[in-house]
Amino acid sequence: MTVAPLHITFDVDCPPRHAFAVWTSKIGTWWPPDHTVTGGPEAIVLESRPGGQIYETSAGVRHTWGEVTVWEPPRRLAYVWHLGRDRAEATEVEIRFLDEGEDRTRIEIEHSGWERLGDAADTWRDRNRVGWDSLLPHFAKAVERGAA
Repeated sequence: MTVAPLHITFDVDCPPRHAFAVWTSKIGTWWPPDHTVTGGPEAIVLESRPGGQIYETSAGVRHTWGEVTVWEPPRRLAYVWHLGRDRAEATEVEIRFLDEGEDRTRIEIEHSGWERLGDAADTWRDRNRVGWDSLLPHFAKAVERGAA
């Protein structure tokens, strides 16, 4: 079974370096609590290197969400993603930060690997589409606030 990747594209009014920094080093400033394991983490971290972990901490417990597979600031970031699931069921996320000139960045996201989820693949893909749609406005607001 092959399930089509999610493709999401949007623009933000800042250079790629700023957008990349907000997404990565400032992730804890914009990621909403309702998109976490615990609903109220103390910290959200994206370690800035290939092999770096993406995780939240709450009450001293670490909940791993994924692992960075590509780190090419400020143009490209990729990671395996398994928030709330076993690592064996991880999907893949690739994000490109494209310079559109005049302090404008086009962000292209491809979220794939749904077939690892077996019969639930379509359901998880649809659920993640809704998740991206509710998550990305938080990122856009953080970019506007100058969170980097």
